[in-house]
Amino acid sequence: MIKIDTRLLDEISALGKASPRRRMNYNFHKEYSDTLQRMLNAMEPFSYIQPHKHENPDKREAFLALRGRFVVIEFDEFGNITDHTLLDPLKGNFGAEIPKCTFHTIIALDPDTVAYEVKDGPYSPNDDKNFASWAPKEGSPEADDYLRNLLDKCNYSFQNQHRNVLE
Repeated sequence: MIKIDTRLLDEISALGKASPRRRMNYNFHKEYSDTLQRMLNAMEPFSYIQPHKHENPDKREAFLALRGRFVVIEFDEFGNITDHTLLDPLKGNFGAEIPKCTFHTIIALDPDTVAYEVKDGPYSPNDDKNFASWAPKEGSPEADDYLRNLLDKCNYSFQNQHRNVLE
């Protein structure tokens, strides 16, 4: 049995905070060839995940909020926001599923945010993500302003408040 508890979330969050990317995955699947990829994704505010889609091979992806709050945003082919939702387990907004071939990103609003992520497999770093050409690349100087702009368009902002549904 794999147990997901506060101790595990704290360990993964600490690794995410120490990472230059301000996030860390913890994989439950043992092989990249697994047809169901399952992981924890610990994220800090300003961790930038370049909008992308899973296409060729087409994959669905779902996010469940375990701790903190994060925004899930979908885009059209030109970078226009088509839908968004705030996942906040304390407000009863637990998850979102992204259809295959849909541009999307997630943005942590609170420190120590942790998502449970499920995605069709197998995983191959060569074709897992098709990054949006209209969005800044991860690590670029424009990334922080782009994140703020996305949140402004969706009427959200980064918070310092720590919230934990498991506590």
